[in-house]
Amino acid sequence: MSLELGTFRPHCVNYESMRSWVRRLFILLSTLAITTASLGSAYNARPKLVVIIVIDQFRADYLERYYDQFGESGFRTFLDHGAWFTNCNYQYANTRTAPGHATLLTGTYSVGHGIGANEWWDPATKRMVTSVQDERTEIIGIAGKSVGASPRNLLTDTLGDELKLATHGKARVFGVSLKDRAAVLPAGYAGNGAYWIDPKSGAWVSSTYYRADVPEWVREFNASHRASKYWNREWKDADEKPLFNTTPRKSKDGTDAGFYEVIGSTPFANDYELEFARELVVYEKLGAGEATDLLTVSLSANDILGHRLGPDTPEMKAMALALDRQLAEFFNFLGHQVGLANVWMALSADHGVAPLPAYASSLHLPAASLGDQRLVERINAAVATRFGVSAKSQFVRNLDYPLVFLDQSAFPSRVNEEEAERAVGEAMKQVGLRGYYTRFQLAHADVPDTELGHKYANSYTPNGGWYVLGVPSPFTIGGTAGTDHATPYSYDTHVPLAFYGIPFQAGVYRTPSEPVDLAPTLASLLGINPPAAATGHVLTEALTSSKNRSSGAGTESPSRKSKPDDSRFQPAGGPQ
Repeated sequence: MSLELGTFRPHCVNYESMRSWVRRLFILLSTLAITTASLGSAYNARPKLVVIIVIDQFRADYLERYYDQFGESGFRTFLDHGAWFTNCNYQYANTRTAPGHATLLTGTYSVGHGIGANEWWDPATKRMVTSVQDERTEIIGIAGKSVGASPRNLLTDTLGDELKLATHGKARVFGVSLKDRAAVLPAGYAGNGAYWIDPKSGAWVSSTYYRADVPEWVREFNASHRASKYWNREWKDADEKPLFNTTPRKSKDGTDAGFYEVIGSTPFANDYELEFARELVVYEKLGAGEATDLLTVSLSANDILGHRLGPDTPEMKAMALALDRQLAEFFNFLGHQVGLANVWMALSADHGVAPLPAYASSLHLPAASLGDQRLVERINAAVATRFGVSAKSQFVRNLDYPLVFLDQSAFPSRVNEEEAERAVGEAMKQVGLRGYYTRFQLAHADVPDTELGHKYANSYTPNGGWYVLGVPSPFTIGGTAGTDHATPYSYDTHVPLAFYGIPFQAGVYRTPSEPVDLAPTLASLLGINPPAAATGHVLTEALTSSKNRSSGAGTESPSRKSKPDDSRFQPAGGPQ
């Protein structure tokens, strides 16, 4: 009887089938090895370190605009070798620094994390307070006593907090920035430390919220006067053209201008900050522990310069190209210190910025600089007329265009919050805003069921007493010089979102994404819970272990749920 290949016969060895089985086993094991390598475990230090780079006021279109001029190892680490989401937009209106940083690490918007502005009016103390100001703490790292900072205004936890919970505190979590809010909020409640600079001297400081005093390595860093080497320097572009110098000068009030004011708007500020970040990685032994560590670095210089000059100037281009080189150096350091195979990285921004009104006007766009003080005077006058009280009444305590904080004690006792805020909102329309949403409306989810309505609903916060969020016209700012952000328009909401590391399928993904997706995506890969109030999605289309892959245009993401879970949407106050 003849024996056909592949036929089973007792006590006979079927060599052809065994070879086929071995090949299948090899493929299976190889696939399993790749899949296992792409899956993280915060509990076993896979990866050893997660680094989140946040660039203050960095529009997403900069990456497209300067792509051909970037080197191979800076931004293009993300763009060529990572998962790059080109259509990432904040789905809220209050595009400021503190809300943006809180959003990135909590995975939710102001309605969930409570940070609605950089600062707000405190009715109890009758003064403006910052988003991280905490009277129960003190600044450490410099001589003298001053009020410290903490994350206590956050209404939920962060990615770092969940990492600490999951690893029983073994993970180490830090935040670094020139600005206190950009260091404190990303580090969350359980962070091991947050560091920012003293604006005058440039010395690195922290708060007693984290520890009684800064560690020895920070004291030595400050004592070595690292900041002094950035004074009396000339910033030149790639063609050696002088752009700016850091010669000591006077501020508008006649005092000596400090480090933040003079050096903060140059690439030297990023050099200084990344120098400190490298020291932190070394001395805090990040990436060398039993669990995954987390470092958030928020680079502030782009924002300081951008407010002055806008996004379309040679200086902003030179800043972006300098940062490309600086990131390449930092990534090279991480490679030597931890090993890039052991590091996951994410890139994003807290907000964008409007073009300079003068530049937009030169292209026949309807842009304007309205002037904050004049707006306040006209709003106060209109409200005084509405209620028949003294024209000298100061109903507006602060205007952070287009957000107005009110002094409820200035209104007649017969006037309740809803009526007072509506009166101010109508006055804001009289002085040129398109519409408004009051705190009372937002607290009751009384907004239209439209994309714009959802953005303003996501901007709600209980902090700040009575307030009104105005709806400005596009390309309009409140100041008289420079430019600004804090609108629901694309130039403010469109920011980078990119990931680099073993779990991420390299490619360009043009499907919609949001900054709230960053924390849930990283949490899922680390095998930990997302932040408690997170509403973002896991970006499965960019994961190597996902069946939904894309190396080019991307796959369709799950439908977005950016609007609050509340059906009580009614048109009121603002445009639909």
